[in-house]
Amino acid sequence: MDNLNWLMNGFAEAATPMNLLYACIGVLLGTAVGVLPGIGPAMTVALLLPITYNVSPSAAFIMFAGIYYGGMYGGSTTSILLNTPGESSSVITAIEGNKMARAGRAAQALATAAIGSFVAGSIGTLLLVLFAPIVSKFAVSLGAPSYLAIMLLALVAVTAVLGSSKLRGCISLLLGLAIGLVGIDFLTGQPRATFGIPQLSDGIDIVVIAVAVFALGEALWVAAHLRRKPAEVIPVGRPWMGKSDWKRSWKPWLRGTAFGFPFGALPAGGAELPTFLSYITEKKLTKHPEEFGKGAIEGVAGPEAANNASAAGTLVPMLSLGLPTNATAAVMLTAFVSYGIQPGPTLFDKEPLLVWTLIASLFIGNFLLLALNLPLAPLWAKLLRTPRPYLYAGILFFAVLGAYAVNLQWLDLALLLVFGLMGLMMRRFGLPVLPLIIGVILGPRIERQLRQTLQLNEGDWSGIFTEPIAVVVYVIIVSLLVFPLIARFFGPRITLTTDTAPTREKENA
Repeated sequence: MDNLNWLMNGFAEAATPMNLLYACIGVLLGTAVGVLPGIGPAMTVALLLPITYNVSPSAAFIMFAGIYYGGMYGGSTTSILLNTPGESSSVITAIEGNKMARAGRAAQALATAAIGSFVAGSIGTLLLVLFAPIVSKFAVSLGAPSYLAIMLLALVAVTAVLGSSKLRGCISLLLGLAIGLVGIDFLTGQPRATFGIPQLSDGIDIVVIAVAVFALGEALWVAAHLRRKPAEVIPVGRPWMGKSDWKRSWKPWLRGTAFGFPFGALPAGGAELPTFLSYITEKKLTKHPEEFGKGAIEGVAGPEAANNASAAGTLVPMLSLGLPTNATAAVMLTAFVSYGIQPGPTLFDKEPLLVWTLIASLFIGNFLLLALNLPLAPLWAKLLRTPRPYLYAGILFFAVLGAYAVNLQWLDLALLLVFGLMGLMMRRFGLPVLPLIIGVILGPRIERQLRQTLQLNEGDWSGIFTEPIAVVVYVIIVSLLVFPLIARFFGPRITLTTDTAPTREKENA
């Protein structure tokens, strides 16, 4: 009950006119920068940090929270409309969202993203209120073997989205894993595949790769075929979600929330993995499998919910342990320190009003996002009616701007061109993009957790089975790998029995 009482006090503080103004500013800024590829919420919070020193801590963190959630939603807008992810966590949304937009269902895709973000963000914030201590203890209890098992499970699950050709899908996945090797070996300090270029020591940023493969690759593909066929007019479609859209979206919203919040709370979590797992799950459970890859609304609803639930989960370790799990949380942690506040186990006791005001502002920011963006969905959808030469010129401009803004170095522009040409070749030869992105994201993380596990166990490979969670996950992985083989072996026998049974009945008759 003490938590609920403090939450009510937080609402009273956050609902003051001045704090509501800061919340609106944060949501608008976050949505705006989320639309620009590469200029994400972390960079925006960092840029605004100096100008908030003269503002009260409550107002500053209310604005930062609005930027955080607004940036998450803004990234989905360009993913859906322009196939240009504003954030790495919006990459999955682009797969089905852009196909929906091109089929005249942009407004429905934007609406399910907005409502899913609201539902997941609200549930995630409520879980933050109720279960923050429990989730924090569970997250800290997981070691490298458990993280390794979870990431291997995700890599095994990628076989579900390898496209029509398993060979092409595996080639794409291996390309992604190879790109993920670029940089300094964290254990030995030796450069790998950097070709003597110092700027590659930190690896290649996933935002640069995603923007290049999706946006630049798409623009080059369209330019290559623009004169071969007349420009197609993309219909705007109905402005709101229909009854069937609601029916197909509400379960993915809840499942996406269930994926996103725990992964956001994990010290090695992040929003990329739960959005991917949500997409895999919806593809397995859907009653409309023929629509996946052509614009399935479940493929937008689930990942977007996972994305925003992960944002709420991120605050659990940051507030209760002082442990940031992504770049935005790290910048917010810096802001806490700049105000002389130390996040950690004692924060809820020393600064209860500040913490609960921040949590209350998350509910308010979620509502403001829905109120602002849901009515704008049909208006955003009309952006697709822009003539394609002008539209793709704008995409290229923001892609270049976003790629340069990631690290402010010329090399990222060269990498943008290289990976853009690779994206064009992938389109030409039918290689799916998603396995490449997943390989880039998961490859370095899997390597790090594997080597840490081996280090802790002095090179003994049995160490990967030392944690109960890891053992459970490996059992799931083996089941996923063995079940298709069993089904293939016994499938013909079952079919044969089913087909011959009526024949025997006729013979007996």
